[in-house]
Amino acid sequence: MFIGYVVVTLVTVAINAAIVVADLAKAGFVLANSAEVGVPRSWLPRLAALKAAGAAGLVLGLLGLDAVGIAAAAGLVGFFVVAVAFHVRARVFSNIAFPGAYLGLAAASLVLAIIV
Repeated sequence: MFIGYVVVTLVTVAINAAIVVADLAKAGFVLANSAEVGVPRSWLPRLAALKAAGAAGLVLGLLGLDAVGIAAAAGLVGFFVVAVAFHVRARVFSNIAFPGAYLGLAAASLVLAIIV
């Protein structure tokens, strides 16, 4: 079970780190998606910071700071619940799989952090 926790959490860290880079670089797909769901461009650095903090917290959890890892995973779950809600509110379902996948990985990381 511990190996599964490590693998799932590292994948969650990697995808969040990648999207943080895309957010900060203001990648075209990020700007298009944000505009489509009604997120102002000015929010991108703050949203990137939240995702970066979540990823860093997950790493700290893997390094033995269990409470930090659990809090980070819970924060990412909350973040991506809101992201999915923004997609639903805007009726943008064409790319809802992305925040949904991020949510699923964050939730899996949370559950595994709690039970391991």
